[in-house]
Amino acid sequence: MRVEPFPLSRRLASEAIGTALLVATVVGSGIMADRLTSDTALALLANTLPTGAILVVLITILGPISGAHFNPVVSMVFGLRRELHAASVPAYIGAQILGGVAGTMLAHAMFDVPLMQASATVRTGGGQWLSEVMATFGLILVILTGRRFHADAVAWLVGLYITAAYWFTASTSFANPGVAMARSLTNTFAGIRPVDLPGFIVAEVLGALLALMVAGWLLMDARNPQTLTETEATP
Repeated sequence: MRVEPFPLSRRLASEAIGTALLVATVVGSGIMADRLTSDTALALLANTLPTGAILVVLITILGPISGAHFNPVVSMVFGLRRELHAASVPAYIGAQILGGVAGTMLAHAMFDVPLMQASATVRTGGGQWLSEVMATFGLILVILTGRRFHADAVAWLVGLYITAAYWFTASTSFANPGVAMARSLTNTFAGIRPVDLPGFIVAEVLGALLALMVAGWLLMDARNPQTLTETEATP
């Protein structure tokens, strides 16, 4: 997930396109699964496998351009680690949110459902919030440790982790505030009620910050200072 010196405009386009394709996969596969089976477990499996697969693809092809964050808390963590310029963080997050909304609308258009909906799927409570803390903690830990020891395998590590986390967390592992926002706009299998968003977002930010601290300790970052890998260029 190392960022090459591409202009900011192209990096933002990469983040928007990648997040759009990720959300279109999550929402679209959820709609397809719901139409093909009434078995909830089978539908979840049909939603899980495309999500893990598309993450491997998107991180592999877009990682060299923007770092393939596709997630506001990932950009936040890279900003705090000074591996992404502070001025770029809000722009990355904005591109991810816009891309996520576009991905939901794209999935809806492909399956002939209204482009914008408000989800009615209830996802709230202590177990759900703890699941999001855990899911996001694990995701950030996988990214940071993977980049240190197996940088060429990060795409697979992230895809496999999310595939597993769909099943070992009660929330089915959103682990992404931008994707959660996009999923609040679909009243389908992958949705989340807009009113439940704040709890998920707070939990995801907490999980990311906890992983940042734990990874910094494990990797002895104080003894192995990171250098800024992003090269800013004129958009």
